[in-house]
Amino acid sequence: MTISKDKTKELVKEYGKTEDDTGSTESQISIFSERISNLTDHLKINKKDKSAQRGLMLLVSKRSRLLKYLKKTRLEDYKKLVEKLGIRK
Repeated sequence: MTISKDKTKELVKEYGKTEDDTGSTESQISIFSERISNLTDHLKINKKDKSAQRGLMLLVSKRSRLLKYLKKTRLEDYKKLVEKLGIRK
């Protein structure tokens, strides 16, 4: 499930360094998190949608790699982002 351009711009504005900063690690993680939540809701209704399950697993792994990178390079930014998104405990 994709998200609208307006929602993407809103996420980038909130988590990115500038309004057009779609490439920063924080904004990418926030966009992936939104897409993951949308796919999770979709899969609660459509349990047998295997292509959506595969897409969800790919998104989760991409987000995980980005989180590992952010944790390795900028620990404080990582902690703030995880706290804000409520990803890990």
